[in-house]
Amino acid sequence: MNPVSLKKILLNFKRGEIDVDTVMEKLKTLPFEEIGFAILDSHRSLRQGFPEVILGEGKSKEQVITIAKRLHEKKENILITRVNAEKAMALKRIFKKAVYNDAARTIVIKSHPIEIRGEGRILVISAGTSDIPVAEEARVTAEIMGNEVETLYDVGVAGIHRLLHKKEQLFEANVLIVAAGMEGALPSVVGGLVSRPVIAVPTSVGYGANLGGITTLLAMLNSCASGVTVVNIDNGFGAGYAASLINRKR
Repeated sequence: MNPVSLKKILLNFKRGEIDVDTVMEKLKTLPFEEIGFAILDSHRSLRQGFPEVILGEGKSKEQVITIAKRLHEKKENILITRVNAEKAMALKRIFKKAVYNDAARTIVIKSHPIEIRGEGRILVISAGTSDIPVAEEARVTAEIMGNEVETLYDVGVAGIHRLLHKKEQLFEANVLIVAAGMEGALPSVVGGLVSRPVIAVPTSVGYGANLGGITTLLAMLNSCASGVTVVNIDNGFGAGYAASLINRKR
């Protein structure tokens, strides 16, 4: 249950439009709901400001659909990550307004308009075109959490003039997310230019010695630029979520 829905219930009760039993019925799934194969955290939206996000990877179509239906009944905006094309088609047959981003492998199902809650703009940057899927996962996450988001893609250190050409975007952003593979140098460059938090996302893009993103991860952890924080390999969702918390209006 999201804060808007809860406030509406309490106001209706205060005005005498509904009785105590009706309020209890509407609140009975707090703080969680057991649905057999999963325990849905229905209190998370009130506690953290955003409902439980569904990880599509590792779940069956039926499991993903069941969880999505429960969240939809509670009038939550739904984000499902790591969704393959088969699961996306099944979801879109049930949720007609579902939006699938095949690059990010995300599904967004809106139950209500997204309220802008960020105090500034989040800028999502990718070093190369091959890093865009991870960057897109971050963008979709930050947007559904109520942020204005801009993107700046394919501006890696192999042609650093491409990044510097867009320096106004860098300086205007409140939080920056930088997704890079190979040797992972771009977040250090960005961190040395701006006075805002930089969230580095190592990707598994790269040749043999990249070691599936481990080389990139270690390089980013050893960044000499101040203000660079690192999430896990290919974790665009985690970067988008963290950036949203940083950017949230108090």
